[in-house]
Amino acid sequence: MKLHASFAALAFALAATSPVSAQSAERKVDDVQQVRSFSAEAALQSSCSLPRAGGRAESDARSQLERIAQLNGGEDGLNAVISVNPDAVCEAALAGLGGEPLGGRTVLVKDNIETRELPTTAGSLALLGNNTGRDAPLIANLRAAGGVVLGKANLSEWANIRDFSSTSGWSAVGGLTRNPHGIDRNTCGSSSGSAAAVAAGFAWAAIGTETNGSITCPASINGVVGFKPTVGMVSRTHVVPISSTQDTAGPMAMSVRDAAMLLGAIAGSDPADPATAEADRYKRDFTEGLEDASLAGVRIGVMRGQIGDDDDVRAVFEQALGDLEAAGAVLVDIEFEPDEEMSRDSFQILLFELREEMGEYLRSIPPIEGGDTPRSLADLIAFNKANAQTEMRWFGQGIFELAETTTDRAAYESARENAIHLAGQQGIDRLMAENDVQFLVAPTRGPAWTSDLVNGDNFNGSIGFGSPAAIAGYPHLTVPMGGVEDLPVGLSIIGQKWRDWEVLKAGAAYERARTATLPTPDFNRWQPAAGDPAQ
Repeated sequence: MKLHASFAALAFALAATSPVSAQSAERKVDDVQQVRSFSAEAALQSSCSLPRAGGRAESDARSQLERIAQLNGGEDGLNAVISVNPDAVCEAALAGLGGEPLGGRTVLVKDNIETRELPTTAGSLALLGNNTGRDAPLIANLRAAGGVVLGKANLSEWANIRDFSSTSGWSAVGGLTRNPHGIDRNTCGSSSGSAAAVAAGFAWAAIGTETNGSITCPASINGVVGFKPTVGMVSRTHVVPISSTQDTAGPMAMSVRDAAMLLGAIAGSDPADPATAEADRYKRDFTEGLEDASLAGVRIGVMRGQIGDDDDVRAVFEQALGDLEAAGAVLVDIEFEPDEEMSRDSFQILLFELREEMGEYLRSIPPIEGGDTPRSLADLIAFNKANAQTEMRWFGQGIFELAETTTDRAAYESARENAIHLAGQQGIDRLMAENDVQFLVAPTRGPAWTSDLVNGDNFNGSIGFGSPAAIAGYPHLTVPMGGVEDLPVGLSIIGQKWRDWEVLKAGAAYERARTATLPTPDFNRWQPAAGDPAQ
């Protein structure tokens, strides 16, 4: 999640919190190394006895681990992967022989989603020893479909909900994630490592999570496909929470088809997550019909007010619109500005639900060996204060502290009803009905900005239309549409609730029609294009 800049105006409301018990000693580098000891090098040394060779799945897993070993660590490494499943090669080999849909394909999992073999840290030193031994239901679904957990991906710590002035892609456990298209450039957040790892070829695909932009923004900025499904399509059980209203996991991949395959593997109803009650009704083979999906005669709303003020992004977007028209789409210009109440009330939802639901999650985890186990948001706040040099060197915890004081349930329930109404029924639904369109499109975000731990993020907030989809819980797909100075930018395609398959088909049709040359990662610092006067 990355908060809109206007939320900074709420910082004045921060109130002091009462001190609670916390670990007093600073976490040491050795503690982080215990998590990172699950390394690609170690996984490459593993062996297993098979009735016959593991085939392509085993070979692919080894090649991906070799890339992680080569490009993830070191001074200029991507820091996209925190830890690696030591049995990944054997599991890929076995799954490759099993005949399931994913056939041993490897997946990196954002490190706020529980997997049985690796710690789940949310990037925080407070959860270094969070070895639950549990698979989140979405991970159990992944394995049942023949997918293999390759490892855990770095993220913006606590999914970017800790402070107003964070640097996306940084966590105390994983360090700063670097963009493969320019290692001095940001990866956006909070599914930073998931996106960077897919762009770098570290895995077949990855799973991210989104509350507001945390799949779509990093996917766009790293030049991969990202899909935020309808909230309720994928279980959130055993996923470190922000907001049950807006949280969802979703796929990140190199193509719309691969994203659709992964969504089909992880989606489904979960009795422990009431929001997923209808998921089995809408779950399907999301790859069906992608190859021949057509845009002929499809009416698409162009969100003119969300193109932003970057002329280079506008030019790339206009080329994408031309491709849509060439594929037969009927484009309808739409002028719209979201109601400021929507963002204001959404933020109140996040604050209230963060405090309650984070506490519920922390009380569900087993005791952390060798240290205090946080059981509430207040415990996390106290931990960060006690470990300020490692946790808060670069930015504070203003949102955490504000959430701890947000306790008015009546105000929360009113805000929730209003925000969802403005984003959904009076937002996306109304725009589609009044303009007789099936989808809405806009640039997802601008190109990646330079990472700056001292000053925090510096993104162009005038670009994009993702927040209404996030707040309403509607599907939002981003597909690479070109680049600005060799930095990727994505095209957002937004649909109505439970229209996930239709959105994916539109994305696949655009992907085939796309004429732009896409940037490719070079794993170096960004340089101006040849002949640029700035050189």
